[in-house]
Order: sequence, then C-alpha cells, then structure tokens
Amino acid sequence: MRINETFFSDTQQMKKEKDNIILNFNQELKQFEIKIDDEVAKIEYHIMDDRIFLTHTEVPEKLGGRGIGSLLAQKTLDHISKTKYKVVPYCTFVADYIRKNPKYRHLLATGINIV
Repeated sequence: MRINETFFSDTQQMKKEKDNIILNFNQELKQFEIKIDDEVAKIEYHIMDDRIFLTHTEVPEKLGGRGIGSLLAQKTLDHISKTKYKVVPYCTFVADYIRKNPKYRHLLATGINIV
C-alpha cells in the first residue's frame, strides 16, 4: 500500500496556512476577526465586568466548509485565555466548539454549563 504523499503535503500546507492566520481584536466594532481572501470571519462580543459574552459567529459563504469557524473560535478562546475575562457563550457555534474541545471549559464563567 502506497502513502499518498500529495495528501500529506496538502494537509501540512493547509495547517501551515492556518497557523499564519492572525486574529484581530477589533475593539471598535466589538468583534474578533480573521481576514482571508478579502473576506472577514468574525465573532461578536460584549464585555460586562469580568465576563465576555460571545454573541454571534459569522463566516462568509465564500469561506464556508474550510474549518474557518472552528479556527476563529480556537484563536478567540486562546486570546481570551490570556486575559482576566470569563466566557459566556451565547453563540451556539462557540458553545458547541467548547463542548467538543473541553480544554477551553476552564474559561467558562461561573454558573455556565455546557452539556
């Protein structure tokens, strides 16, 4: 059985490209953003006291099906983990992401349970 070297090469290239995508913390528009091919994927937020409410995730149709929403959620939660804020995921996409990636559960605000 031969290993498809093109598959592994393409997979490594995609991982490298995703690692190079930069998260923008846009305080003016109150959203976390990543820009790809002149399109902006975003997670909108609201801050109250020591809580950050993640209210809406939006990925442009042109970027759909490429894992961009998950990448955005990951980079956003990684950014928040370096702050004092605790997460309240009003957005079901983010809540589902945390459910599937339990390493982010410690970021949840007191009283927030994701089952």
